[in-house]
Amino acid sequence: MKGTARNFFTIAVIYSLVGMSLGLHMAMSQDHSQLPTHAHIMVLGWLMSAVFAVFYHLVPGAGASMLAKIHFWIAALSSLGMFIGLFILYGGDPSIEPLLGVSAMVYFAGTFLFAFIALSALWRASPASAAHHIPAE
Repeated sequence: MKGTARNFFTIAVIYSLVGMSLGLHMAMSQDHSQLPTHAHIMVLGWLMSAVFAVFYHLVPGAGASMLAKIHFWIAALSSLGMFIGLFILYGGDPSIEPLLGVSAMVYFAGTFLFAFIALSALWRASPASAAHHIPAE
């Protein structure tokens, strides 16, 4: 694994450790006020980053593109903004909501970019290579 795939998988592993640590802290303290933060770290940080990594690994041409690199930085920075924002918000400070809102919208835009990258790569596949996967009748 290299390039964009490696970068996404690296942050996925880091977020899995951060999310699990937060989950363990909530369980031990019996304070579950950060549950939304934990859930977002596990889904956006761990799961989505791992899915992006697997796709870019399986479709290396897409992962080598400049759009994939832009996608990585959009996802990495906006998810970090969301996680920090959620932690502060559920820690009791609603003044962080503008950062949280912007981060969420930017992450959403990054997911649209990924949809464009992924669907373009999948539908651009040559008919000859696709024919190898269709069973003969």
